Amino acid sequence: MPASWAERLEELLAFLDRHDPNRGFRFEGEAKEVFDRLSRGVKKAFIREAVGASSIKRAKDWIKTFRDELDRCARALGARGFLLSKELKSFIEDPEAHLEKKLQFYLYDLLRGRVSREEFEERGRAAVTTSLMTNLRSVYQDWVLLALWSIMAEDHGAEIAYPEHRCLHLERLGRQRLGEINPNLILHVWGRGSLSFFLEAPRPVGWEDTSDLMKAWRLYVALRPDIMVHGGLVMNLVDPSRDPPIAPPDVIIECKELVDWYIRVRDVKGPLAKPLTVEEWRSKWIQGLYEGLADILGVTPSKAAERVKEQRGLRLREDHVVVLYRSFYRPRAMYLVCRARTPGDVKRYLEGEGVTVIDGVGFRRDALRVLAEEVVKVARPSTRLEELSARLLSTLSGAGVKLTPQGLVESALRYVEERLQDFAGWLKNTAPPEA
Repeated sequence: MPASWAERLEELLAFLDRHDPNRGFRFEGEAKEVFDRLSRGVKKAFIREAVGASSIKRAKDWIKTFRDELDRCARALGARGFLLSKELKSFIEDPEAHLEKKLQFYLYDLLRGRVSREEFEERGRAAVTTSLMTNLRSVYQDWVLLALWSIMAEDHGAEIAYPEHRCLHLERLGRQRLGEINPNLILHVWGRGSLSFFLEAPRPVGWEDTSDLMKAWRLYVALRPDIMVHGGLVMNLVDPSRDPPIAPPDVIIECKELVDWYIRVRDVKGPLAKPLTVEEWRSKWIQGLYEGLADILGVTPSKAAERVKEQRGLRLREDHVVVLYRSFYRPRAMYLVCRARTPGDVKRYLEGEGVTVIDGVGFRRDALRVLAEEVVKVARPSTRLEELSARLLSTLSGAGVKLTPQGLVESALRYVEERLQDFAGWLKNTAPPEA
């Protein structure tokens, strides 16, 4: 049976008492190798006891599936690479080593006598558990998005329109100094138009002035769906001319990786706990927020605001948070992708509130094909070329001629080549298209 973390700690403390009684941790050569081996042994044993060996194995299995889908998506879209957040990149490279980093400073404090073993165990367990759960959530959420992208490429001819360097962005950062939130990816779907994807937005951004928008944005960031999809080319999610100050999404997709996600609660605190000014209350989107809360709580908007104030925030079940996103953002369609099966009563409640539930998905990408088909339908032309090709494909389809967008282009070019003189004459007598 492997040694416990407490037993490994005793071995490490004995080594330090002999070689480093002052706890300077300045080792060289063989002593450094021994210290690194012993300290890592403590952390590995602690992690095994805190989350279980089965959880580490599950993390590695999920990571392999995620990497496979990442490679498949990159090939399908002809992407040149991908960009991950620093946190997720570290986790998928080596989940155990990543969790060990979360214990580093706590362990040093323990070895120096600054915290007790009980304090180390409490803080370390919380850090490791939170990191594991957060990263597994990101892995599943990103897998869903990657699977949708690759299905759209394989089944619908989607191509990368943005970013120009053709890298898949799975980061979650806005442009801090510019006050912008750019899309993670824009796909061009031939014959339909474009789709703009935003992952975990709206996100915190910086502002160069002290406008009301800057003051109110912290409230808006409190409501952050997993995935927003906009039809057309949307280069900046922030739109100060709107109320709310955000480009309205056509589709919202929430992802749930836990089996018991629906019994968990979320603290909607922070910005919601702060008293609102009269100007903030006049904002339609803040009114909409409390109207959504009121629907969930079964009270009036003013009563919902009072409850938030009394509790300095609000605790909502996760299924209620999903409905709040739906009532607040008012997308054309909202979908909930669940790795496991969702109980019938929860599913009926969500679908009664306008949320389509796709459950029992696991990591079966075929289970997402219907969702990909629905998302593609919200694509909108953003250029005259897209509008014309979409119109021609629709007309040809009505005449019984089925063509892919690429097939339309190739057929049109062959037709022009065969009738080049007629085409040249037509061009001379036709006003040139606008740039």
